[in-house]
Amino acid sequence: MAKNLEEVVEQLEGAVVAHGKQAKVVEEHLEEMKNSPAKAKISGPCKAAAKKKFKVWPSAYASGWGVRCTKAGGPSKMGKGNRKRKK
Repeated sequence: MAKNLEEVVEQLEGAVVAHGKQAKVVEEHLEEMKNSPAKAKISGPCKAAAKKKFKVWPSAYASGWGVRCTKAGGPSKMGKGNRKRKK
């Protein structure tokens, strides 16, 4: 997909001035997409935990849980916040 967008950018730059401005906007979005956190992969331990937790893998729910697990730092930290425990 990115290769197709890069070709479009080249074609727009060669056209009129208005299209050159559009090409700059598309280039900016391409840079944002390259550095997007959405492209990050689900970690192995979180993927394994999601497979155990949900009946169907891949599913939207299991994948979402895997992403949240990865962002939390692993399955052992999933769901644990800054809670004050009663003594």
